[in-house]
Amino acid sequence: MRTIKVAVTGATGYAGGEVLRLLLAHPQVEIGALTAASSAGSLLGQHQPHLLPLADRVVQETTADVLAGHDVVFLALPHGASGQIAAQLPADVLVIDCGADHRLESSQDWAAYYGGEHAGTWPYGLPELITGQDSQQRDLLAGAKRIAVPGCNVTAVTLGLQPAIAAGLIEATDLVAVLANGYSGAGKALKSNLLASEALGAAAPYAVGGTHRHIPEIIQNLRKTGAAEVTISFTPTLVPMSRGILATATGRLKAGVDAATVRRAYEQAYATEPFVALLPEGQWPTTAATLGANTAQLQVAVDELAGRLVTVTAIDNLVKGTAGGAIQSMNLALGLPETTGLSTIGVAP
Repeated sequence: MRTIKVAVTGATGYAGGEVLRLLLAHPQVEIGALTAASSAGSLLGQHQPHLLPLADRVVQETTADVLAGHDVVFLALPHGASGQIAAQLPADVLVIDCGADHRLESSQDWAAYYGGEHAGTWPYGLPELITGQDSQQRDLLAGAKRIAVPGCNVTAVTLGLQPAIAAGLIEATDLVAVLANGYSGAGKALKSNLLASEALGAAAPYAVGGTHRHIPEIIQNLRKTGAAEVTISFTPTLVPMSRGILATATGRLKAGVDAATVRRAYEQAYATEPFVALLPEGQWPTTAATLGANTAQLQVAVDELAGRLVTVTAIDNLVKGTAGGAIQSMNLALGLPETTGLSTIGVAP
């Protein structure tokens, strides 16, 4: 069995820590360099005490020299920081960016939502993305040496809406998505609105009115799925939980589309997907059921009075939304079974 030597940058953050947690269960991975910025020189256990096998490892600086000699490098860095270090890594190294730097295809979208110079576009790490009648994004990941992991909200909304878009069941210019988001999606940076005294017992919207950075990425995905034009109202809301996304996404049904047609389209789209579970009719997803698992739980319904499709998708934002999707894409790029080292089993209660 081939051993894959892996380095993780941003190892002291939430995304980097989750990548490491999952890699510890991967049977073919040897964990090499662990790097960060301000925490370089400290022990990983000071920042990730739950990762006991790695607790005594010293966190190193994030430099090309430290990352040299690895088969795979995960970049779990702040937005805008991945491009510079990625440009210094050899072309034969598999580099997986968990940040936003290489997700968008449009430099104009990057400038509008992130600012600064666009670092370029890499193959997109959402294997389940429908890209044609008989094709998916996973077809483009085999042998890839650069992969851009999707935004966590993007994964939830895309998985919820794409079967209906691909089958031509809804109007892509009349989409609405409202999300309940766990606080880990905001990262570890100290901000007053993220303090427990502010967050506990409260639900708070953010990036309202078309300003969220994941909007152009959702539009990009749904266009690939088959929509000529996409208009979506997207509103995320922080709720007092550490992990999870519950995405309710709706679209206006086209004439003549009924509930049976909708159900059939989703069953066909996800019948063979190992990490997307369309629940039995009447059973609704919860974030708790996906905790720690690389699973998206999904349900659909038709609101006949409103003439709309309603989809509800639950994921763990740190697993299927980030680290799990990254490792799933790594497996595909390296020719390994896609499910290697990844679990669909959640933690309850």
